[in-house]
Amino acid sequence: MKTRITELFAIQHPIIQGGMHYVGFAQLAAAVSNAGGLGIITGLTQKSAADLANEIAHCRDLTDKPFGVNLTFLPTVASPDYPGYIKAIIQGGVKIVETAGRNPQAYMPYLKDAGIRVIHKCTSVRHSLKAESIGCDAVSVDGFECGGHPGEDDIPNFILLPRAAEELKIPFVASGGMADARSLVAALALGAEGMNMGTRFMATKEAPIHENVKQALVAATELDTRLVMRPLRNTERVLNNAATERLLEKEAALGKNLKFEDIIGEVAGVYPKIMLEGQMDAGVWSCGMVAGLIHDVPTCKELIERIMQEAEALIRGRLEGMLGARRD
Repeated sequence: MKTRITELFAIQHPIIQGGMHYVGFAQLAAAVSNAGGLGIITGLTQKSAADLANEIAHCRDLTDKPFGVNLTFLPTVASPDYPGYIKAIIQGGVKIVETAGRNPQAYMPYLKDAGIRVIHKCTSVRHSLKAESIGCDAVSVDGFECGGHPGEDDIPNFILLPRAAEELKIPFVASGGMADARSLVAALALGAEGMNMGTRFMATKEAPIHENVKQALVAATELDTRLVMRPLRNTERVLNNAATERLLEKEAALGKNLKFEDIIGEVAGVYPKIMLEGQMDAGVWSCGMVAGLIHDVPTCKELIERIMQEAEALIRGRLEGMLGARRD
Protein backbone atom coordinates (compact mmCIF):
# COMPACT_ATOMS: atom_id res chain seq x y z
CA MET A 1 0.00 0.00 0.00
CA LYS A 2 1.40 3.37 -1.01
CA THR A 3 0.49 6.57 0.84
CA ARG A 4 2.17 9.90 1.49
CA ILE A 5 3.45 8.46 4.77
CA THR A 6 5.04 5.37 3.21
CA GLU A 7 6.77 7.61 0.70
CA LEU A 8 7.86 10.17 3.29
CA PHE A 9 9.49 7.59 5.55
CA ALA A 10 10.46 5.04 2.88
CA ILE A 11 8.50 2.22 4.53
CA GLN A 12 6.43 -0.59 3.02
CA HIS A 13 3.27 -0.31 5.11
CA PRO A 14 1.59 2.83 6.57
CA ILE A 15 1.91 1.59 10.15
CA ILE A 16 3.97 3.34 12.83
CA GLN A 17 4.84 2.05 16.28
CA GLY A 18 4.56 5.01 18.61
CA GLY A 19 7.08 5.84 21.32
CA MET A 20 6.18 4.20 24.64
CA HIS A 21 8.03 4.50 27.95
CA TYR A 22 9.94 1.32 28.84
CA VAL A 23 8.42 -0.41 25.79
CA GLY A 24 10.09 1.25 22.80
CA PHE A 25 13.46 -0.46 22.97
CA ALA A 26 15.57 -1.47 19.96
CA GLN A 27 14.14 -5.00 20.02
CA LEU A 28 10.59 -3.84 19.34
CA ALA A 29 11.51 -0.99 16.99
CA ALA A 30 13.59 -3.31 14.81
CA ALA A 31 10.86 -5.95 14.70
CA VAL A 32 8.29 -3.41 13.50
CA SER A 33 10.67 -1.98 10.89
CA ASN A 34 11.67 -5.43 9.67
CA ALA A 35 7.95 -6.18 9.21
CA GLY A 36 7.59 -3.18 6.91
CA GLY A 37 6.32 -0.59 9.38
CA LEU A 38 8.18 2.20 11.16
CA GLY A 39 9.64 1.22 14.53
CA ILE A 40 10.35 3.88 17.13
CA ILE A 41 12.87 3.87 19.99
CA THR A 42 11.67 5.82 23.04
CA GLY A 43 14.42 8.33 23.75
CA LEU A 44 13.61 9.25 27.34
CA THR A 45 13.50 5.61 28.45
CA GLN A 46 17.26 5.72 28.01
CA LYS A 47 18.77 7.32 31.10
CA SER A 48 21.41 9.32 29.24
CA ALA A 49 22.39 10.46 25.77
CA ALA A 50 25.14 7.84 25.77
CA ASP A 51 22.58 5.13 26.55
CA LEU A 52 20.42 6.34 23.68
CA ALA A 53 23.43 6.23 21.35
CA ASN A 54 24.01 2.60 22.36
CA GLU A 55 20.33 1.74 21.82
CA ILE A 56 20.40 3.29 18.35
CA ALA A 57 23.51 1.28 17.50
CA HIS A 58 21.81 -1.87 18.81
CA CYS A 59 18.79 -1.20 16.60
CA ARG A 60 21.09 -0.80 13.59
CA ASP A 61 22.47 -4.27 14.34
CA LEU A 62 18.92 -5.66 14.24
CA THR A 63 17.55 -3.95 11.12
CA ASP A 64 18.66 -2.25 7.95
CA LYS A 65 15.23 -0.67 7.53
CA PRO A 66 14.24 2.90 8.54
CA PHE A 67 13.45 3.46 12.21
CA GLY A 68 12.95 6.54 14.34
CA VAL A 69 13.41 7.91 17.84
CA ASN A 70 10.71 9.47 20.01
CA LEU A 71 11.45 12.58 22.06
CA THR A 72 8.65 13.64 24.40
CA PHE A 73 8.72 17.17 25.76
CA LEU A 74 6.57 16.94 28.91
CA PRO A 75 6.76 18.26 32.46
CA THR A 76 9.11 15.95 34.35
CA VAL A 77 10.60 15.80 37.82
CA ALA A 78 14.09 16.41 36.38
CA SER A 79 14.63 18.10 33.02
CA PRO A 80 16.16 15.66 30.51
CA ASP A 81 19.30 16.44 28.51
CA TYR A 82 17.43 17.18 25.30
CA PRO A 83 20.47 18.65 23.46
CA GLY A 84 22.44 15.52 24.34
CA TYR A 85 19.69 13.21 23.13
CA ILE A 86 19.39 15.14 19.87
CA LYS A 87 23.16 14.93 19.36
CA ALA A 88 22.98 11.15 19.86
CA ILE A 89 20.16 10.93 17.32
CA ILE A 90 22.06 12.95 14.73
CA GLN A 91 25.37 11.17 15.26
CA GLY A 92 23.56 7.83 15.13
CA GLY A 93 22.33 8.62 11.64
CA VAL A 94 18.65 8.45 12.56
CA LYS A 95 16.57 10.30 9.96
CA ILE A 96 13.13 10.16 11.58
CA VAL A 97 12.10 11.67 14.91
CA GLU A 98 8.69 11.48 16.56
CA THR A 99 8.17 14.42 18.89
CA ALA A 100 5.37 14.70 21.43
CA GLY A 101 4.20 16.84 24.31
CA ARG A 102 5.31 20.44 24.25
CA ASN A 103 6.12 22.44 21.14
CA PRO A 104 9.45 21.17 19.68
CA GLN A 105 10.14 24.45 17.87
CA ALA A 106 13.31 25.24 19.87
CA TYR A 107 14.93 22.04 18.65
CA MET A 108 13.64 22.00 15.07
CA PRO A 109 16.66 23.80 13.52
CA TYR A 110 19.04 21.12 14.80
CA LEU A 111 16.83 18.33 13.50
CA LYS A 112 16.14 19.90 10.11
CA ASP A 113 19.79 20.87 9.54
CA ALA A 114 20.63 17.18 9.99
CA GLY A 115 18.09 16.17 7.34
CA ILE A 116 15.76 14.58 9.89
CA ARG A 117 12.07 14.22 9.15
CA VAL A 118 9.87 15.11 12.10
CA ILE A 119 6.42 13.76 12.90
CA HIS A 120 4.81 15.52 15.87
CA LYS A 121 2.04 13.96 17.95
CA CYS A 122 -0.92 16.33 18.36
CA THR A 123 -4.24 16.06 20.18
CA SER A 124 -5.97 18.91 18.37
CA VAL A 125 -6.26 20.54 14.97
CA ARG A 126 -4.79 23.81 16.25
CA HIS A 127 -1.69 22.04 17.54
CA SER A 128 -1.42 20.15 14.25
CA LEU A 129 -1.48 23.41 12.33
CA LYS A 130 1.19 24.82 14.64
CA ALA A 131 3.36 21.76 13.98
CA GLU A 132 2.91 22.30 10.26
CA SER A 133 3.85 25.98 10.59
CA ILE A 134 7.13 25.27 12.41
CA GLY A 135 8.28 22.82 9.75
CA CYS A 136 7.17 19.38 10.90
CA ASP A 137 6.95 16.98 7.96
CA ALA A 138 3.93 15.10 9.29
CA VAL A 139 1.73 14.85 12.37
CA SER A 140 0.26 12.00 14.35
CA VAL A 141 -3.29 13.06 15.22
CA ASP A 142 -4.07 11.60 18.63
CA GLY A 143 -7.74 11.09 19.45
CA PHE A 144 -9.36 10.98 22.89
CA GLU A 145 -9.37 7.16 22.76
CA CYS A 146 -5.59 6.98 23.03
CA GLY A 147 -3.49 5.66 25.87
CA GLY A 148 -1.22 8.16 27.57
CA HIS A 149 -1.94 11.86 27.25
CA PRO A 150 -5.05 12.67 25.14
CA GLY A 151 -4.95 16.42 25.77
CA GLU A 152 -7.81 18.36 27.33
CA ASP A 153 -10.25 18.75 24.42
CA ASP A 154 -11.76 15.23 24.54
CA ILE A 155 -12.31 14.99 20.76
CA PRO A 156 -12.50 11.41 19.44
CA ASN A 157 -10.98 10.41 16.12
CA PHE A 158 -14.27 10.19 14.23
CA ILE A 159 -14.35 13.99 14.44
CA LEU A 160 -10.68 14.85 14.88
CA LEU A 161 -9.35 13.05 11.79
CA PRO A 162 -11.68 14.58 9.19
CA ARG A 163 -11.16 18.00 10.80
CA ALA A 164 -7.43 17.52 10.44
CA ALA A 165 -7.93 16.51 6.82
CA GLU A 166 -9.85 19.71 6.19
CA GLU A 167 -7.06 21.90 7.56
CA LEU A 168 -3.66 20.28 7.05
CA LYS A 169 -1.45 20.26 3.99
CA ILE A 170 1.18 17.91 5.43
CA PRO A 171 0.33 14.20 5.77
CA PHE A 172 -0.92 12.79 9.05
CA VAL A 173 -1.52 9.42 10.64
CA ALA A 174 -4.31 8.41 13.00
CA SER A 175 -3.33 7.60 16.57
CA GLY A 176 -5.56 6.41 19.39
CA GLY A 177 -7.90 3.44 19.00
CA MET A 178 -5.81 1.88 16.24
CA ALA A 179 -5.52 -1.92 16.43
CA ASP A 180 -6.32 -3.75 13.22
CA ALA A 181 -7.29 -3.61 9.55
CA ARG A 182 -10.61 -1.96 10.36
CA SER A 183 -8.72 0.81 12.14
CA LEU A 184 -6.43 1.36 9.17
CA VAL A 185 -9.18 1.40 6.55
CA ALA A 186 -11.31 3.74 8.66
CA ALA A 187 -8.35 6.06 9.21
CA LEU A 188 -7.67 6.21 5.49
CA ALA A 189 -11.34 6.91 4.80
CA LEU A 190 -11.27 9.80 7.27
CA GLY A 191 -8.27 11.41 5.58
CA ALA A 192 -5.24 9.94 7.32
CA GLU A 193 -2.30 8.46 5.40
CA GLY A 194 -1.73 5.62 7.86
CA MET A 195 -1.95 4.80 11.55
CA ASN A 196 0.16 4.88 14.68
CA MET A 197 -0.30 2.01 17.14
CA GLY A 198 0.98 2.07 20.71
CA THR A 199 -0.99 -0.21 23.03
CA ARG A 200 -1.45 -2.84 20.29
CA PHE A 201 2.29 -3.23 19.80
CA MET A 202 2.72 -3.83 23.53
CA ALA A 203 0.90 -7.13 23.07
CA THR A 204 3.41 -8.63 20.64
CA LYS A 205 6.05 -11.32 21.06
CA GLU A 206 8.91 -8.86 20.55
CA ALA A 207 7.68 -6.22 22.99
CA PRO A 208 10.36 -6.39 25.70
CA ILE A 209 7.92 -6.14 28.59
CA HIS A 210 6.72 -8.57 31.24
CA GLU A 211 4.21 -11.24 30.26
CA ASN A 212 1.89 -9.97 33.01
CA VAL A 213 1.45 -6.71 31.08
CA LYS A 214 0.69 -8.48 27.82
CA GLN A 215 -1.88 -10.76 29.44
CA ALA A 216 -3.49 -7.78 31.19
CA LEU A 217 -4.02 -6.19 27.76
CA VAL A 218 -5.54 -9.39 26.34
CA ALA A 219 -7.87 -9.68 29.35
CA ALA A 220 -8.94 -6.02 29.36
CA THR A 221 -12.05 -4.65 27.70
CA GLU A 222 -12.78 -1.21 26.30
CA LEU A 223 -14.29 -0.35 29.70
CA ASP A 224 -11.11 -0.89 31.69
CA THR A 225 -9.25 2.40 31.25
CA ARG A 226 -9.47 5.49 33.46
CA LEU A 227 -8.48 9.14 33.11
CA VAL A 228 -6.15 10.41 35.82
CA MET A 229 -4.53 13.79 36.56
CA ARG A 230 -7.40 15.74 35.00
CA PRO A 231 -7.37 18.32 37.84
CA LEU A 232 -3.72 19.03 36.98
CA ARG A 233 -4.54 19.43 33.27
CA ASN A 234 -2.07 16.67 32.54
CA THR A 235 -4.68 14.03 31.74
CA GLU A 236 -3.47 10.49 31.18
CA ARG A 237 -5.46 7.44 30.11
CA VAL A 238 -4.31 4.38 32.05
CA LEU A 239 -5.42 0.81 32.68
CA ASN A 240 -7.48 0.51 35.83
CA ASN A 241 -5.66 -1.17 38.72
CA ALA A 242 -5.18 -0.71 42.46
CA ALA A 243 -2.79 2.22 41.95
CA THR A 244 -5.29 3.93 39.66
CA GLU A 245 -8.00 3.56 42.29
CA ARG A 246 -5.69 5.02 44.95
CA LEU A 247 -4.87 7.99 42.73
CA LEU A 248 -8.50 8.69 41.87
CA GLU A 249 -9.42 8.57 45.55
CA LYS A 250 -6.78 11.21 46.30
CA GLU A 251 -8.06 13.36 43.44
CA ALA A 252 -11.62 13.15 44.77
CA ALA A 253 -10.56 13.89 48.34
CA LEU A 254 -8.27 16.82 47.58
CA GLY A 255 -10.25 18.38 44.74
CA LYS A 256 -8.84 21.72 43.64
CA ASN A 257 -6.09 21.44 46.27
CA LEU A 258 -4.50 18.48 44.49
CA LYS A 259 -0.81 18.86 43.70
CA PHE A 260 1.51 16.60 41.73
CA GLU A 261 3.39 15.85 44.94
CA ASP A 262 0.24 14.22 46.33
CA ILE A 263 0.23 11.51 43.67
CA ILE A 264 3.92 11.17 42.86
CA GLY A 265 4.04 7.69 44.39
CA GLU A 266 1.55 6.39 41.82
CA VAL A 267 3.03 8.04 38.72
CA ALA A 268 6.77 8.66 39.09
CA GLY A 269 9.41 5.98 38.59
CA VAL A 270 6.90 3.14 38.36
CA TYR A 271 7.40 1.97 34.78
CA PRO A 272 10.43 -0.29 35.38
CA LYS A 273 8.53 -2.11 38.13
CA ILE A 274 5.49 -2.62 35.90
CA MET A 275 6.94 -3.12 32.42
CA LEU A 276 10.09 -5.04 33.34
CA GLU A 277 9.19 -6.78 36.60
CA GLY A 278 5.45 -7.29 36.07
CA GLN A 279 4.34 -5.65 39.34
CA MET A 280 0.92 -4.76 37.98
CA ASP A 281 -0.25 -2.59 40.88
CA ALA A 282 3.01 -0.70 41.45
CA GLY A 283 1.63 2.39 39.74
CA VAL A 284 -0.46 3.68 36.87
CA TRP A 285 0.51 2.93 33.28
CA SER A 286 -0.68 4.22 29.95
CA CYS A 287 -3.19 2.11 28.07
CA GLY A 288 -5.66 2.94 25.32
CA MET A 289 -9.31 1.95 25.01
CA VAL A 290 -8.06 -0.20 22.16
CA ALA A 291 -7.24 -2.87 24.75
CA GLY A 292 -10.78 -4.07 24.10
CA LEU A 293 -9.71 -5.07 20.57
CA ILE A 294 -6.60 -6.99 21.65
CA HIS A 295 -7.20 -10.73 21.78
CA ASP A 296 -3.79 -12.30 21.11
CA VAL A 297 -0.02 -11.79 21.29
CA PRO A 298 1.37 -12.27 17.77
CA THR A 299 4.78 -11.40 16.39
CA CYS A 300 5.08 -7.93 14.85
CA LYS A 301 5.40 -9.56 11.43
CA GLU A 302 2.24 -11.61 11.95
CA LEU A 303 0.34 -8.58 13.21
CA ILE A 304 1.34 -6.24 10.39
CA GLU A 305 0.84 -8.84 7.66
CA ARG A 306 -2.61 -9.67 9.06
CA ILE A 307 -3.55 -6.00 9.12
CA MET A 308 -2.47 -5.40 5.55
CA GLN A 309 -4.10 -8.56 4.17
CA GLU A 310 -7.38 -7.87 5.94
CA ALA A 311 -7.27 -4.19 4.94
CA GLU A 312 -7.00 -5.15 1.28
CA ALA A 313 -9.88 -7.61 1.70
CA LEU A 314 -11.99 -4.88 3.31
CA ILE A 315 -11.29 -2.40 0.54
CA ARG A 316 -11.52 -4.76 -2.43
CA GLY A 317 -14.23 -6.98 -1.02
CA ARG A 318 -16.59 -5.47 1.49
CA LEU A 319 -16.41 -1.79 0.50
CA GLU A 320 -16.11 -2.21 -3.26
CA GLY A 321 -18.82 -4.87 -3.14
CA MET A 322 -21.20 -2.41 -1.53
CA LEU A 323 -21.08 -0.27 -4.66
CA GLY A 324 -22.67 -3.05 -6.70
CA ALA A 325 -22.48 -3.29 -10.47
CA ARG A 326 -21.73 -0.02 -12.19
CA ARG A 327 -24.58 1.41 -14.21
CA ASP A 328 -23.83 3.67 -17.13
